Amino acid sequence: MSSSTADSATVEINPFRIEVGEEDLADLRRRIAAARLPSGELVDDRSQGVQLTTIRELARYWQNGYDWRACESRLNALPQFTTRIEGLDVHFVHVRSPHPDALPLIITHGWPGSVVEMLGTVGPLTDPVAHGGPAEDAFHLVLPSLPGYGFSAQPAEVGWDAGRTARAWAELMRRLGYTRYVAQGGDVGAAVTDTMARQAPEGLAGIHLNFLRNGLADAASLPSESEQERAALDAINTFRTSGFGYFPSRPPDPRRSATPCSTLRSRWPPGCSTTTPTATTRSPARSWTGSRSASSPETTSSTTSRCTG
Repeated sequence: MSSSTADSATVEINPFRIEVGEEDLADLRRRIAAARLPSGELVDDRSQGVQLTTIRELARYWQNGYDWRACESRLNALPQFTTRIEGLDVHFVHVRSPHPDALPLIITHGWPGSVVEMLGTVGPLTDPVAHGGPAEDAFHLVLPSLPGYGFSAQPAEVGWDAGRTARAWAELMRRLGYTRYVAQGGDVGAAVTDTMARQAPEGLAGIHLNFLRNGLADAASLPSESEQERAALDAINTFRTSGFGYFPSRPPDPRRSATPCSTLRSRWPPGCSTTTPTATTRSPARSWTGSRSASSPETTSSTTSRCTG
């Protein structure tokens, strides 16, 4: 990491550790228990929305069944970091492959989601040999939390759209020293990844999407000649007519749903804070050889971050 490209305050990368206070978990369980649920539906199907039995079971699971400590431990077992980009603290998981010629890959999660979606891919992608694959399929993995999601900071200004996030991801990969990399995304992550391809930042070699947002927005423009294409089009139309009800109110009026959602959310991660760095250590840059080469100096601060409520 060269100081000639940005000042040290800008490029500082801090180790991050999740430590949610027990009082926050107890508070969340109390609020779930005190929730006033709606009356039951008047039909036997989902035509009036999510059924009351489903809501009750979901509340029961989050109150008594979900093990946050297990999830916290699973995340803390991976290298996590934060770095400030354009005034916003971005949280990310960064797992380097044991295979030296691994290709750097940045994966963006969707809405409503987090990097937890990707945890099952970490082993197979970073160490394919251990999972029955060839070493040439290995990746150095970067899993960032979208602005306002998970343990990334909440934006204090408008403008953090897919385009700005895409530029931030390109900057993140530059800070990590990756000179050639690929990107993947689904849902909102597909919008960010698709925008990265359109912006064509230096070093981005290709993208993969598991959600074609343009197809959902303009289904009439999709091909329908083959049976497979017609089946795909039918699935899109079904989703738009019966599985899309949550969406129309959000883009023009996001606070309509934000207010009731906030009544049951935990007090974290807004309570996350980064302690003052006590020391900064830098390891020498490691250069990789081969057709998928990258250089990745790992510059970090010795401080940890935590959530204490």
